Amino acid sequence: MSLAPSRSLFFLAFMAGALTLGASFYLEFGASLRPCFLCQMQRVFLAAFMLINLLGALHNPKHCAVYMYGAASMGCALLGAITAVRQVLLQNVAPDQAADCWPSLHYMIENLSFWQALQLTVKGTVDCVDINWTLFDLSLPEWSLLFFVAMLILGVMQFSQLLLNPRLRAFRH
Repeated sequence: MSLAPSRSLFFLAFMAGALTLGASFYLEFGASLRPCFLCQMQRVFLAAFMLINLLGALHNPKHCAVYMYGAASMGCALLGAITAVRQVLLQNVAPDQAADCWPSLHYMIENLSFWQALQLTVKGTVDCVDINWTLFDLSLPEWSLLFFVAMLILGVMQFSQLLLNPRLRAFRH
């Protein structure tokens, strides 16, 4: 087995990320849904994920570089999944509790330092709790979580394919 499937998997992951990012921009500008700060953090991890996979597809890496691109790609997917899980958990808090506990992002930007606003945003804001759009009864953070988990599974499959193939084990060193 050659590493051509690795290059194809990097391209597949890049295309899936591009479609997902395109859909998020459509929902923002076409459907007028304003993303909260956690949504924007997920976009940053998605953009980094896409860039790493695009570089992996264009570079056509050899054995060691496949592991580096794969690990970096899975790292971005993991961080995106963690951010999405945090937002899903925030959306399952009772709305009256969220409104009493957390200020809006707009308030934090105007009245707090960047570091304080970032800490409070990770804890959650009222903007992150709102469910503005669903598809098949899943909110945007839940769809984001599904995407990042799928990309993690794709990365694990790629690593297991490389690690378990006896012909590639001889060339790893």
